Amino acid sequence: MPTVPIEGGHLYYEVAGDAKAPPLVLSHSLGTGLAMWEPQMAAFAARYRVIRYDMRGHGKSSAPAGDYSMAMLAKDALTLMDGLGIENAHWCGLSMGGMIGLWLATHAPQRLKRAVLANTAAISPTVEMWNARIATVMSQGTAALLAGAIDRWFTKEFQTAHPDIVKRTSALLLATPPQGYAGACVANRDMDQREAIRAIAVPCLVIVGEKDFAAAPEFGRDIHARIAGSKLVSLDAAHLSNTEAPEAFTRAVLDFLAA
Repeated sequence: MPTVPIEGGHLYYEVAGDAKAPPLVLSHSLGTGLAMWEPQMAAFAARYRVIRYDMRGHGKSSAPAGDYSMAMLAKDALTLMDGLGIENAHWCGLSMGGMIGLWLATHAPQRLKRAVLANTAAISPTVEMWNARIATVMSQGTAALLAGAIDRWFTKEFQTAHPDIVKRTSALLLATPPQGYAGACVANRDMDQREAIRAIAVPCLVIVGEKDFAAAPEFGRDIHARIAGSKLVSLDAAHLSNTEAPEAFTRAVLDFLAA
């Protein structure tokens, strides 16, 4: 099983595409895993060396107990890049993966060529909501969060039309260790990157979902306004826009990375 050591355990990853192609790192949302990127893999791997990983607390990666921070999650990603001998790479992150991308573009810009920041935010309101979610997952497990998560991730129309995809995505949340989910919630709860990201000079594409109630479109538009020269794309989708609008998402990312 391909892993790199991180503080508290290991990080699981998978690599696809030509080893000599430009590297592209994919970072998933809270409560999912690297399998979230399946709709993009064929197209991305045709052009890039694609590295996707389960972030700390998710999937086949370690889920150490305790609070996580956005800096910790970002440094995990840098450890992965170092372990694979990658000096710099394109970044594509959705939701929490986008928040990690913001941190990297701010604090380690030399490691990123271009960054896609999808369905994400520079701050995650509210503290009370996150505390309640942490309490629920630690007392009842991730199954107690499933119904709410599905309604945030997908529109009702998509849920009805694609029950197989909803089922597969649900399995990712159900497989997430409660302590890992809770630790990642703390990273979301305590994050405020609004002012720091004004310094970003890495070329960035911000993707918003017009039906996203988890990271509302205005949060993405605020990121776009704060990062000089960034591009903005709006998709007709809820939170997991790469899954609900896969063709449009893939096209937007590939067009931006090739620019």
